[in-house]
Amino acid sequence: MSDYFDRQHDKAYTRVYKEQTPDILKTWNDFNTAVFAKEGREIPLKYRELLAVAVAITTQCVYCIDAHSQAAVRAGATEAELAETAWVATALRAGGGFAHGRLAFKLGEEAAHQH
Repeated sequence: MSDYFDRQHDKAYTRVYKEQTPDILKTWNDFNTAVFAKEGREIPLKYRELLAVAVAITTQCVYCIDAHSQAAVRAGATEAELAETAWVATALRAGGGFAHGRLAFKLGEEAAHQH
């Protein structure tokens, strides 16, 4: 990960979005700000940030893991909550492998019957 992840310098490349698609960048920023607003949402911010951490772990987005882990802690998440969040994400990733493994058996069986 450290070969391509550079927290300090990578943000400089946002300039491309600013130069080439400023309208889309503004819309995305407004959307993201609304999703992670401190007030006015049904799910408390700490839990929305923990959800974001779980999704970031499953999508393996190091930038999202970085930003949302820090935001979750600032919103009051504990190390234990981050650990459980990581395990929830891990369980879902593993569950996906299990479920798609069954699909492989089904599709393999179909191929066996075609011969």
